[in-house]
Amino acid sequence: MSGLHFAATHWLHLLWALAALLAVLAWLEYRGTGDLDRFIAPPLQPRLVLRTTPLRRALRLALLGLCGLFLILALMRPQWGTQLVTRPQVGARIMVCLDVSRSMLAEDVVPNRLERAKAELRDLLGYLDGDQVGLIAFAGRATVLVPLTPDFGFLRLVLDETGPHSVTRGGTRLEEPIRKALAGFRDRGGAGEVARSILLITDGEDHDSFPLEAAKLAAERGVRIIAIGFGDEAGSELLVTDPRTGARALVRDADGKPVRSRLDGDLLREMALLTAGAYIPAGTGAIDLESIYERHIAGLTRGRLDGGGYRIRNDIFQWPLLLALLCLLAAVATPTVGAAGKTLNGTTNEHA
Repeated sequence: MSGLHFAATHWLHLLWALAALLAVLAWLEYRGTGDLDRFIAPPLQPRLVLRTTPLRRALRLALLGLCGLFLILALMRPQWGTQLVTRPQVGARIMVCLDVSRSMLAEDVVPNRLERAKAELRDLLGYLDGDQVGLIAFAGRATVLVPLTPDFGFLRLVLDETGPHSVTRGGTRLEEPIRKALAGFRDRGGAGEVARSILLITDGEDHDSFPLEAAKLAAERGVRIIAIGFGDEAGSELLVTDPRTGARALVRDADGKPVRSRLDGDLLREMALLTAGAYIPAGTGAIDLESIYERHIAGLTRGRLDGGGYRIRNDIFQWPLLLALLCLLAAVATPTVGAAGKTLNGTTNEHA
């Protein structure tokens, strides 16, 4: 590893082209000397013609040959020795799955659960610099609102407009957002060194889907689920404010009965454990995503990426390139230095 190594040996075949070029130049030089002898007698040539000596012509040809040789060596990428490169910490990929069902409008958290979750998510983005974050809204169905992106400005704009209208079906189906998130990770591909996590925020129980199967699939693909559940596991009625009258009223179903929201904490906990993730029961209070990030998300998404490195060879192509330039300059300068001689009128000239 520490000796001389060439990374692009296929350029070695250019030596044949260089040899052919030097042969042509030598033949042209010899031919030019013969043509001059036909027109001017050799004794008169020093007096009538300014020319270099055969030694200098041979030196110029040799310098041009060395220039070509060093250029070929530079193209072959010579390498000497190695250096240790520390592997940089790769940013994580986090898909946020936000429950936007009607129960998220409950006002047991000011101003309501959904707006509180959106506010906490905006604050969380400040801690995810260098990461890629996506957003999925779900209720009875899931919709990818923002694919994985480092553009948090765009993500914030979409997050501001996210609400129950973002999906076309009510209820809560936890399988849908998990599978949508996995599809987004798969489309990216090549994420072997990048930690991938699903941040699942919900307040309801699952309705007629298979979230555990989706969680097992996430575990097989190395994706961790960090579930944040808030609400009452015993179930509670939901109060919302009518935007037209400002009056608070119970949320009722199609039959006119009050809707009771029940958090299935056992299910969320099992989903998280299947993926070696974490379950955070937020209850009916405000969720502090900053502390959740420090205690759970940061460790899960970055812990295995710290440290490590690899060795690379040191390129030294600049040295033969410098030698090629020096040889070229010397070859250009060689014809300007000639030998002294006398002209027909007796004066001396500098033969170029």
